[in-house]
Amino acid sequence: MSYTEAYAIGGSLHVVINNQIGFTTTPDQSRSSYYCTDFAKAIDAPIIHVNGDDPEATVFAAQLAARYRAKFKKDIVLDILCYRRHGHNEADEPVATNPLIYKKVKSRPSVVEDYAKQLIQESVLSEEDINTILKSIKTKIKKGERLVEVCHGIVSKREDYWKDHIADHWRESANTCISTDKIQALGHAICHIPKGFSVQKQVAMMIDARSEMYLGAKDMNWGAAEALAFASLLDDSISVRLVGQDCCRGTFAHRHAAIYDQNTGEAFTPCGELSGSSCLFELYNSTLSEFSAVGYEYGYAMSHPQTLVIWEAQFGDFANGAQVIIDQYISSAWQKWGRMCGLVMLLPHGYEGQGPEHSSARLERYLQLCAENNIQVCVPSTPSQYFHLLRRQAIRKFRAPLIIISPKSLLRNPQAVSTINDITDGSFRLVIDDDRVQKKSKITRLILCSGKVYYDCLDAVNKDSSQHIAICRIEQLYPFPDQELKKLLSRYENAKSVIWCQEEPNNQGAWYVMRSRMINCLLPEQTLSYAGRPKMASSAPGDHKQYAEQQAILVSDALNIEHPD
Repeated sequence: MSYTEAYAIGGSLHVVINNQIGFTTTPDQSRSSYYCTDFAKAIDAPIIHVNGDDPEATVFAAQLAARYRAKFKKDIVLDILCYRRHGHNEADEPVATNPLIYKKVKSRPSVVEDYAKQLIQESVLSEEDINTILKSIKTKIKKGERLVEVCHGIVSKREDYWKDHIADHWRESANTCISTDKIQALGHAICHIPKGFSVQKQVAMMIDARSEMYLGAKDMNWGAAEALAFASLLDDSISVRLVGQDCCRGTFAHRHAAIYDQNTGEAFTPCGELSGSSCLFELYNSTLSEFSAVGYEYGYAMSHPQTLVIWEAQFGDFANGAQVIIDQYISSAWQKWGRMCGLVMLLPHGYEGQGPEHSSARLERYLQLCAENNIQVCVPSTPSQYFHLLRRQAIRKFRAPLIIISPKSLLRNPQAVSTINDITDGSFRLVIDDDRVQKKSKITRLILCSGKVYYDCLDAVNKDSSQHIAICRIEQLYPFPDQELKKLLSRYENAKSVIWCQEEPNNQGAWYVMRSRMINCLLPEQTLSYAGRPKMASSAPGDHKQYAEQQAILVSDALNIEHPD
């Protein structure tokens, strides 16, 4: 990654503390190459192998590596060859599995003994000096004191960056609206194409359509709202970094944040023209290693709280490859180490019959990780909701990782659009009531849902002309908006039957985690039931016909109407 455009940082110094034996796996069992650092040969990085039993040689090698990196701005690897004197830990007996090597280890003096002997022989220190130093070190360790002096009164860059980005509660408000004049001005910049620039036909049509959207002649779709969110943040001097697999174009060809000249191949980034000395717009297609890419963006967001940092999966399922980063860091770093991070993960999700590896972002995994307000999990169902959600994440002081279950088919669904007023007067709504319903007292059946399935249920209700059914959306699944949901449910006193409808199988999606939270919000006479796919080992069926049949059944179950043939 180190020399790619998205991740180049002017070289890294990689230090390998090569203890050779990890548990009971010997070097010949753990790799195919002679050295564990041979991976660096792929980018022609120098590798310095040094004997860990020789402290002075190790210090010299470290200084040499640091000077090389500083001068040439390239990667270099320091491989310190050591061994585990006690095997896995002090209580472990490694002789049981590695008898020969540990006979040699036990016969060797320790590094301290070896180096002390050298210093005495070279008349650098006396034996009495050595004993005094060792006694002092042991005393400090017993008292829990530091062994090295720490500089005081120096404020780190990280501390300075974070001082204005700390808030106690996720309900901190933020004004995410922008004016009509601002929309039109930013829209003009977003849709501006340099003179003589040859734009591909479909992209040109998209740009023309967006121009009309920003003028209010057409309702705004997902791509237009996203571009406007980025442009408005840059206009507020807030940097934006978007990295992901095919994110420049957008996996579903909805974004085209970078436009390519059809004659020269030159790239033009409209939002990049809005960046300057005070803010940056960084847009990169990432390496196809989710573990590495998400880890890098997590670190970037942790170091730059003033930047909206987004990693987008090509399909939500692909975040599976980054599960270690998500479990170990993103979901729990604040609780474990007091480390905050505002990383946004865009995970395309939705059942459109594309098979088990292109449907589910594994929503249930993120909800199972939710506790102590550690992360935010949101499923915006309209472009304006997405717009306000991105701006909320960047503007307010509260910083926690944001998981956005983003759409696929909704990117072009004519119903999933927003008006200019939704941008100028709105905000991110945690729950959305059914605006079609004028008299709440007539509603006897209330459907709660999130995401794409809302539009499937809406189509069925309109087709069946059902006047007794309301469909409401929970847009933020965590932190759970219990106050807002209780208020919504109280409006539907006659809706005794409340249904949670989801596309995902019963053992997946939001149902298991959300069920108890929703039950706690019900009126005394209301009951909660489930409408969705049955329990499945796979996240989705692989056959499109089977998918369509299941989708029709779960929607009709939610509405309590006869199943279609």
